[in-house]
Amino acid sequence: MALFRCVWSVLSALGKSGSDLCAGCGSRLRSPFSFAYVPRCFSSTANSYPKKPLTSYVRFSKEQLPIFKAQNPAAKNSELIRKIAQLWRELPDSEKKIYEDAYRADWQAYKEEINRIQEQLTPSQIVSLEKEIQQKRLKKKALIKKRELTMLGKPKRPRSAYNIFIAERFQEAKDGTSQVKLKTINENWKNLSSSQKQVYIQLANDDKIRYYNEMKSWEEQMMEVGRKDLLRRTVKHQRKVDPE
Repeated sequence: MALFRCVWSVLSALGKSGSDLCAGCGSRLRSPFSFAYVPRCFSSTANSYPKKPLTSYVRFSKEQLPIFKAQNPAAKNSELIRKIAQLWRELPDSEKKIYEDAYRADWQAYKEEINRIQEQLTPSQIVSLEKEIQQKRLKKKALIKKRELTMLGKPKRPRSAYNIFIAERFQEAKDGTSQVKLKTINENWKNLSSSQKQVYIQLANDDKIRYYNEMKSWEEQMMEVGRKDLLRRTVKHQRKVDPE
């Protein structure tokens, strides 16, 4: 099982305080039915289309992450994810079944609601709705992916010499709009001598080394938590070629 593939669904829970999150949680498990899917009245627009219910593991993760976060405020999310995954693996089948039954019940309600909505639409409305939903899903998928990578602590990409120069000079610039500032900074960059640009080129090279080292460490960590899908293609290829 790919670990925490839907980790972004727990992001909203992190906004609560530790005291609120752990209030009344005397045992390590709380009732998963607090996440039960409640059907609503939907119109024929994509905005009102029901969301897929959370899987049993994601329900468990969403419940446990804020508790672990409150107990370990200084820990990285990737470390907490690893602990939650271990706790899930050690969970007795009888306790897992509670989450699995809740998911099956929610999935049945989800399918019934989808069928109810589609029965009220004309064929042309269904086609238009499917296109709209697809577009929204693609945008949401990109946003979710970005949030997930941020949550998992993926290192920031290295900056170019030009970007480093802009960041430095933009902070110093005080007058004019952002567009005017960028135009001025761009002209200043063009007027730099080769030796002056070399300073920023060296900083960019240093940033590449930083990125390489951080990415290597981060990808090793992702391997540990079962997220091979987040590795760079070149790394995936190397792992297939190199003997274990």
